Amino acid sequence: MSVTIDIAGLPPERIVFAPSPLAELGATLHVLAEPGHHPGAHGWATATNAALKPDLADRLCEADFLWRTAFSDILMGFAGLRDASVQPAATLAEDLDLLDKLDDEQFVTAALEFTCATGYAEQATLSPLSDPVVRKRTLELAAARGPQQRRFTERLLEDPPTVRAWVRRLFEDCEQAFFADTWHRVRGQLAADARAKTDLLRRRGLAATLEAVSPALSTDEHGSVIEVDKLTSAWTTAVSPAVGAGVTFIPSVHQWPHLSVLHRYGWRPVVHYPVAGREVLSGPLSVEQFTLRMEALSHPMRMRMCRSLARGPYTTSELADLNAVSSPEISRHLAVLKKAGLITSRRRGRYVQYQLDVQVVARLGSDFLETVLR
Repeated sequence: MSVTIDIAGLPPERIVFAPSPLAELGATLHVLAEPGHHPGAHGWATATNAALKPDLADRLCEADFLWRTAFSDILMGFAGLRDASVQPAATLAEDLDLLDKLDDEQFVTAALEFTCATGYAEQATLSPLSDPVVRKRTLELAAARGPQQRRFTERLLEDPPTVRAWVRRLFEDCEQAFFADTWHRVRGQLAADARAKTDLLRRRGLAATLEAVSPALSTDEHGSVIEVDKLTSAWTTAVSPAVGAGVTFIPSVHQWPHLSVLHRYGWRPVVHYPVAGREVLSGPLSVEQFTLRMEALSHPMRMRMCRSLARGPYTTSELADLNAVSSPEISRHLAVLKKAGLITSRRRGRYVQYQLDVQVVARLGSDFLETVLR
């Protein structure tokens, strides 16, 4: 399984390495929301969360689905603009200006990635802003995610400009509260990494550059595709004349163990990769329990389920729809994972949601954790 980016005929100068303040802010917000994904950042996350003013902390909770379960494409809004020369900006304000250039349709479908009926990699033919059937389905999916996401979705569908202004103000307040200092600390490292990768691409070519970015990246002998080794299958193109040819690689200090790929239909692809070293995970585990857990993970379906459950809570029916299998089959796999102590469950109204216990999985090894969170 992999995400394939078609780059056949793409000029080398259209392969761009550039840091992004907005993308890095999104990575820090994910660390604050899911410190279990980033064991080495517990100290920073704890201190930063403790220093947040209550009003800002509450507002972050209202919109945390934009960065908690997955990395929302609005955090790389430049890729949706119909101008291939547009790349991430030097400041957060300038990155937010680029985000403001997206029309309401683009912003809404990107922000509601998990609550819009249209497939992520498919062309949107109907919009929740104008089609009542799609709108109803979007609200139903949002409700299954919880009351906060439903309220946010209702507000966004009712008045996109007001919510967009609210989101921008939220990011600006984050900059004032903690991100200005964070960006000042990491921007030099990110700029240096981008320059080094650009120079490597010029001197040694694409294959060597991709290997330096991540062992999960590769190309074919003709340099016509970029393959991203992930527990999912998808395809996108970097040579669409409709949106402009190009692919952007964004380095991040706060991204590990995630390797994210923006492959939304109608947007230029983006690879968001970590530059920091792997974090060390340790802790004793009995041979019996280790064997039980490894046997639970030996089935490919359970591996795919782990990838989803690592990003957020899912119900049995949601997992069944996502994997195109029956609910009873998903229930059997969930039972095996639960017996091995790899997942947790909680009841939300009439729904039972399951989620991967990332800290438990981390004890199996950083390679496995990196793979399911890639």
